Parts: sequence; C-alpha cells; structure tokens
Amino acid sequence: MEKHSNHNHDGLRLWETRKEFKPIYPPDRVIKGEDEGGCGVTGFASSVPVSGKHIFQPSIQMHNRGNGKGGGIAAVGLDPQTLGVTQQILDDDYLIQIAYLDSDSRAAVEAQFITPVFKVDHAQRIPAMDNWRDLKGLEVCPPEVWRYFVRVKADVLQHFIQTNKLYGIPTRKVEDEFVAQNCYRLNQAYYASLGEKKAFVLSQGRNIMILKIVGYAEEAALYYQLLDFKAHIWIAHQRYPTRGRVWHPGGAHPFAALNVALVHNGDFANYFAVSEYLSQRHFYPQFLTDTEVAVLTFDLWNRLYGYPLEYVIESMAPTTERDFDLLPEEKQRVYRQLQTANIHGSPDGPWFFIIARTEPENNKFELIGITDTSMLRPQVFALQDGEVQIGLVCSEKQAIDATLASLAEEDPRFCPVADLYWNARGGSATDGGAFIFSLEPHNGQRVLTCKDKFGTPKVVPWYQRPWDAAAPEIGRGPDEELSRQAAALLKDLSGQEFYQWVKAAVPQWSYVTFRELLQNVMSQARKGDKLKAAAINGLTLLMDRRYDPGDKKRSHLLRLVMDALTAIFQDIPTIGKSRTGRYHRVGWDTRDKLAAPNKPDHVLVLDAAGFPPEGDDCDARFLCEAYELGWRQFICFGYRGQRFLGCGFGLNTDEVRIDAYGSTGDYVASGIDGMTIQIHGNAQDQLGQIMKRGKLVIHGDVGQTFMYGAKGGEVYILGNAAGRPLINAVGRPRVVINGTALDFLAESFMAGDPFAGGGFVVVNGLEYDARGHIRPQGTPYPGSNLFSLASGGAIYIRDPYHQLVDEQLNGGELVPLSDADWNLILPYLQENERLFDISIDKDLLTVDGEVRPPAEVYRKVRPVKLAILTKIEESWE
Repeated sequence: MEKHSNHNHDGLRLWETRKEFKPIYPPDRVIKGEDEGGCGVTGFASSVPVSGKHIFQPSIQMHNRGNGKGGGIAAVGLDPQTLGVTQQILDDDYLIQIAYLDSDSRAAVEAQFITPVFKVDHAQRIPAMDNWRDLKGLEVCPPEVWRYFVRVKADVLQHFIQTNKLYGIPTRKVEDEFVAQNCYRLNQAYYASLGEKKAFVLSQGRNIMILKIVGYAEEAALYYQLLDFKAHIWIAHQRYPTRGRVWHPGGAHPFAALNVALVHNGDFANYFAVSEYLSQRHFYPQFLTDTEVAVLTFDLWNRLYGYPLEYVIESMAPTTERDFDLLPEEKQRVYRQLQTANIHGSPDGPWFFIIARTEPENNKFELIGITDTSMLRPQVFALQDGEVQIGLVCSEKQAIDATLASLAEEDPRFCPVADLYWNARGGSATDGGAFIFSLEPHNGQRVLTCKDKFGTPKVVPWYQRPWDAAAPEIGRGPDEELSRQAAALLKDLSGQEFYQWVKAAVPQWSYVTFRELLQNVMSQARKGDKLKAAAINGLTLLMDRRYDPGDKKRSHLLRLVMDALTAIFQDIPTIGKSRTGRYHRVGWDTRDKLAAPNKPDHVLVLDAAGFPPEGDDCDARFLCEAYELGWRQFICFGYRGQRFLGCGFGLNTDEVRIDAYGSTGDYVASGIDGMTIQIHGNAQDQLGQIMKRGKLVIHGDVGQTFMYGAKGGEVYILGNAAGRPLINAVGRPRVVINGTALDFLAESFMAGDPFAGGGFVVVNGLEYDARGHIRPQGTPYPGSNLFSLASGGAIYIRDPYHQLVDEQLNGGELVPLSDADWNLILPYLQENERLFDISIDKDLLTVDGEVRPPAEVYRKVRPVKLAILTKIEESWE
C-alpha cells in the first residue's frame, strides 16, 4: 500500500517536500504522561446552522469530566456574515486562526508568516470578554486570537511548485500543502522551539475554526463570545491531554490539521511508537500530545496518501480476530496491506475520537466518531430526522439529551428525544466502530446522511412524521368518548388496561388525538392519589414498552408522554405545603424543608434538575438523607446526567424503590444492597458496580462496564449492553439482557456454580423494529470475546441457529441446555415477561413460526479450565 517511491502519486510528491523538516525535540526526550482519566467529548452536525450555546449546555453537564486545565471548541460550516466576509471568501479562502500568547509578537508573526506569502482578504481580532477575570473559574488569561482569510500569493505558490517540481498536481492541492507547511513553520518558530511560547496556530483550513483555553470548554465559548455564533457542526472537549503541556492552551483539545479538528477521550500507550512512525514520514509533533499525533496520522493518510475514509479508519482501528475473518476476501486483502504498512502508526488505545472536517472540493462537512477495539472509552451516537436533521456523538447520552433539549427549546423543529441511539463496536465487521455524519448541499440547503465505516446507511423510517410543535392544532372539539374511556380504564391502578387500550388504538390516532388523551390523563391525575398513581403507571408504560406508533415518530410520542408525566409531577404539592396526600414534591429550592413522611407508603417526588451532578449537595446524597428520615418510596425526574443514584443508602434497603425519569448519569445502583431501581429509558455507564443485592430494571440500553465487580443482584435490561459488562463479577449476579452485548461480556466472571447459588447471564439477542415488533438481531452475540477467562457462573444465550462459535469463547465451552438449566432461568424469564411484555412462548421459544423446546432455542456457555492452569495442577500432583 505504502510505496513512497511512486512519484506519480500527487500526495506522495507533496509529502516529499517535507524532507527538509527536522525533529524539534531530541528523540529520547520523555514527556511525563498526566494522570489518566475520562475526558468529556461531544459533537453534533445539523442540517441548519445553529448557535454555539447548544454546545455550551452539554459541555456544562460534562463539567465533571474536566478539571479546568484544558477545554476547547471547534466549528465547521460557518456563517459568513458573522465573520464579516462574503460567502465566496468563506468558501475559497483559508481561515487561519493564530493564538498570540504574547500580543507583542503579532507584528513579527505577520511579517514573517502572513503578509509575505498570503493575499489577506480579511483579518480581525476575534471578539472576547473585556476582562477574563469575570469568568471566575479561569486561572490563566486566554490568548488573544486573530483570524485571517487568506490565499497563497500567485508568485509564492509558483515558486513552491518550481522549487519542488510539483508540475501536474492540481494547484489547490499544492496550495493546501503550502498552507499546512507554513503553519508548521510558524509553530516551530514561535512555539515549539522556544522556551517561552509566543504564538501558535489554532486552526487552519476552509470553513473551520478552533478556539481553546486553559479552562473548561464552556468557558471558551463564553470568553470568545460564541453563544450566538452559528455553524453546522460543533465539537467540544473537557480536560487536558493525557500527555503534553497541561498548563497551556496549546496543549488543550481540539487539535488541528488542514481542514480537520480532532478531540479524543483516552490515552495511547504507544505514543512514542506513533511519533516515530510519523517522524519517519517527516511529520513531527510540536505540542507533544497523543491527540496531536492522532490528527497528524489522519492528515497523512487522508490528505497525502489519499486513502479513502474507510481505509483511514481501518489504519486507526484495525479489524482483528474473528471480525477480520468475517470480512469479504477482497477487503481482507486490502486491510492486510493497510495493517502491514501502518500498524506502527495505529494508536493502541483505549481511545475514542470525534473529528470535524471540511471537504471543500466536494462542498461537504463531516462529523466522524471512531472507537478503538478495546472499547474502554464510552461513546454514544444518535440521529434525528425530519424537517431538520441532526447527528450527534458524545461520551455520554445525557450530553446528547442536553443538546437536543437546548435546540428544541429554541427551535420547535428539533425534538428533545432522538429517533435512534446506538453504540459502535470498535474494529468490527458489522459497523467498523465508526459512523460518519455528512452534510451535503441539495436544493439550496444542507442534507444530513449517516453511514458506518463500510458505507451502510443508518436511517429513520420514511413514513413516520414528526409532531409539528409550532403548527396550530385544528380540533373538532373535545372527544367525550375518549375522555370517558380514559377515565374508566384508569380505575385499574396498575395502568395496564389503559396501556393496552392505547397500544391498540395509537397506530390510527393523529398527534391531535394523542395529545388530547394526555390532557385527559393529566386532568384525571388531579382528582386524587389513586388516579394519580394510575396515570403515572399508565403513562410510564407508554414510555417503557415498545408498540406500533403508526405514521408517528416514537421519539415524538415519548417527548409528549414525558411532558405529561413532568406536568403531573410538578403539579404535586411541594413538601411542607400539604401533609394529607401520598405524594410530596421536593426540589433544589425546597430541599431545606425535607421532613419525615407521615406514613411509610408516602412517595417523595424529587425534581433533580437543579441539583449538581455529584458532591455533598447532589441529589444522590439528598436521597440518602431522606432515607434516614424514613422515606422509602421515591420518584425522581428531571435528570440531566446526575451520578450515583441509589448509592450510599447502606445495608439491607429492601423496602426502598426508586423510579428514575430523564437522563440519569453514571454509577446508578453501584453498591446497593436490597433496593429496587427502575430506569425509565436508556442508562449510562458503570451501573451496578460492586452491586451486592437488589433489583435493577433498565427500560432501554445500558452503557460501558455495567456491573463491574458486582457481587449479586437481579438485573433486567430491555435493550443492549455496551462493551465489557459484568467484568470480574463474583457471587450471585443474575442478569437478563434482552438485546446483546457489544463484546467482552462476563470477562473473568467468577460467579460460582449457578445451581449452588452462583450467578449467570441470559442473553436473548432480540431487538424491536420500527413497528414495535420483536425480531432476532443479526447475531445473538457479535463480539469475539464471550466469557473470556471465566472461572464460574454461566451464560445462557438464545441461539436457535447455532450462530455462536467456539472462536468467540476464550475459556468457555458450549454445551446443550439441560432441564435443570431451563428450570433455573425460567423464573427470571417470567419476571422479564412481566416487566417488558416479552412473551416466553411467543417471543423467546418461537422460531420460524413454531414453538420449540427450550433446548432447541437456548445454548449454555460454561467455564472450562484453561490448559495452562491444568498443566500447573498436573505438575503439582
């Protein structure tokens, strides 16, 4: 693949002009890596330009992933009027942004690197706050930043072509390389080679810009006055780089190459190997960070080597093991060559990249998310389609929800709930661990598409239409029959009869009818505690269960149902105002009024919106205080990423039940001992860690490292688990996953003998289609590592077609399901049916239209002694 002697390749001829570049730092210089930790990365691409305040809110909510040592923002697809230029200048010129750490150096920088080589069409200092100390969190003054819209002077470009014999190469490609090299030389002269740093290039390219500071990402947005600045793509990063200068804005993310901005969460153990790979190709890091070498390799492979994006992603996150074997033969051949040529330049992780870039020659903007094969860094993708389109990728789902809520508040064409949420599986044969949101022009506007690494599109059903929140609803007057029927069905306090009626009718209903129903339910909820309970239960079932929405979007129905539930919760009297009802509401402003309940069955309804995500004043600590006062029943709503829900209650909390609505954060149910927690929606990462006892129900998907080190508990998941669930779990955890796990399920599982009180996991490998019908996933388990190094417990997997193979097991073996196995897991499948309406007979045991015996549908994976351990034991005898 990599034949540097091929002088006919335009990119390689341009690359050869870099041979005069020399290493800036001694090759044996060691830069101390900073303490590892999770960064916060977020990004979105919108078919319409949106303001920077919408990247501001998710950045705030991932504040706890930062530390004030580095934060930054990048934007792509900019607004020419805001920048003071014409559309033609924005499209054609290079926008170079330079940070002047020493403002007195600007004249020298411009005299050396701007005016002699560029025709400057526009230059201006970027607006900033008058006094940086007004942002109380800042400890370092952000740099003065100037932006320059430039083209290389014709005579300068011609000299560059003649000197390097670049005849025949398209002029714009040569101009691109000249700009990139000029920025490199500027950094070398005023940043990398000096003890005292004076200036550096923040960003370079067409229709793209980067701003970053020593601080938090949201502080960068505030200081540089980006809240009203509009762009099609935004990305942001919290926290400093894991290697490099943590005290300096040059060491903050995003990092730039020509037309590219990259942020990353993770670390490279092979940072120096990648740096050496780059130096052999005359690319020399100037900021000494792992993130910088990532963007340099992207630039090398894509712009100079001319790799298509698929090959760039493959070089960054190589396909290995069974996934490689599943690839078509021709793709294996190409990938083998890519890996042979570039394996030393592949960052080994763990990492997750978000990349924003422009393709000016195609008039395209792109947002790219790539995860590595270890899948140790959390990532979530989302897509919303309609009159406006948006694709999102973040470290945390709650950041996606915060973005959508912010957008929906300003523009009713956006919905606070995405149509699709999913995780990528790094280095996989299924999606390649990467998704690309592309914005291309069509009929005078931008249209967004989403595809995985292999070009397979991610789509929303075309026939489902959004609710138009801005359109007036022309009603036919109150539907008396609808009101009467709803009131009658809510006499069933469980909400089941109400739900079953709505489920059957909603495919034919309009949004107007559905909203009228919700209004009726809210009215009924005001008539007393019993009807309030029925209303809450019925609406919760409409949120939790899957059903056919007809021609309506499920995401918009969920939005309306959650709005109705929130209205019911907020209508509950605040604590202290009424002591007669069963429900009592408390929030941040009324937390000091907390008192003991009048009766044991009273319910504390917590509005979590105003509470900080963690710390002494967080909602999780407040609930512990309420528990100590005697509260046992909790409804918690309005979550915006708050962590540790259910933690800290202590031992033997069997009487406690918590129902959570909204975007709950990490570590929910960690360490619990007896309580029941229901998450009404998707859950985030690190749930149920070191869980001892109790019950956790997730009416959606769950994120990374679920139930790490758990010792027990009964857990039910409606959807999928992301990477590495139940690692190092011991004791008695018993889990039903109705979807699947991406990979590394139950690694080092040590849960004893399932027939003697040990633990197990049931994997059903199912999913729902857009009509709410259950169907098998493409494979019951997609990963190459199932039950690796396990020494106890068992996996029961629904696999009627025997798709699971021995190569996916590393320390386990497949055996037939026995009657004793079925009797062991049957009570859990019965509870699973009660919770999610997933029928054992109709949904689990029916294969190709026929009910089969359990042993023909389920297979068991049990641990086996590893050969090395067997040899050791034999040597002892």
